[in-house]
This record gives sequence, C-alpha cells and structure tokens, in this order.
Amino acid sequence: MVKGNTKKFRGSRTCGGGTGKNRRGAGNRGGRGKCGGNAHHHTRAMQRGYNLGLQKGFVRPFKTLHDTSIVNVGELDELADQLVEDGFAELKDGVYHIDLDDLYIEKVLGTGKISKKLAITACEFSATAKAKIENAGGSCTGPEE
Repeated sequence: MVKGNTKKFRGSRTCGGGTGKNRRGAGNRGGRGKCGGNAHHHTRAMQRGYNLGLQKGFVRPFKTLHDTSIVNVGELDELADQLVEDGFAELKDGVYHIDLDDLYIEKVLGTGKISKKLAITACEFSATAKAKIENAGGSCTGPEE
C-alpha cells in the first residue's frame, strides 16, 4: 500500500516545500484575497464570478421605470366588432364607443387605417392618431371629459 502525503511528511519541518523561507508570506500564493483578479489570477476570478471593472454607468431605480401600454388605431378598427361582442365597447348610431381604461391601455398611436367611426376614451393620443380618428368622423376624449 502506498503511503499518503500526510503520513509521508510527518515530522518534517517544511512538508516538502523546500527551505522555511519558501512558503512564508502571501507572495507564494500570488497575493492576499482577491488580488490579481485582473492580472495573474484572471482565470480564477472568472471562475469565481468576480466582475472587476465592468460596473460602469448609471441604472435608474426600478420603481421609477414605467412602460406605457399602447394600441394602434388600425388594431382598434379591426377589433371594434369583437370588442362590442365581448362587452368592452358599445355601438350607438354607427359609432363605436370604446373606453380604453377598461382594457388598461393608456395611449393610442396612429399606425394603421380607419374605416369605422370610433369614439375613443383614453389618457393620451398621438397627434397622428387624433387626426386619423377625427378625419374618419370619430372623436377623442380624455378620462375626465
């Protein structure tokens, strides 16, 4: 049976590390702690997940960020009949009355074509959307009006 290293070095002062000076201090391990992560210990730093030098710039606090929910007028025109069936809109005298607060949509954008008269209530309208809706004979109103 082969003798293990622990048993082999019992009683020797330096345990196979040469003279007593050789393993003294932090120089023999390349520095103390995380030092050398950008230089001679770069591989070790990557394995341990240190991200030195990568934290640049400013990140806005998450609570200040807010995505506005949007819809295009072309989509509203296509879905008008379906919205009436589902109870989210009303058809009165050929005009579709749609309240986007019920659908949790905040802003109407102007992409698409309109073939129906739409009376839309929303928080915000783009200039293009407002022009297209009013040219088709509809109306745009805010939630308070």
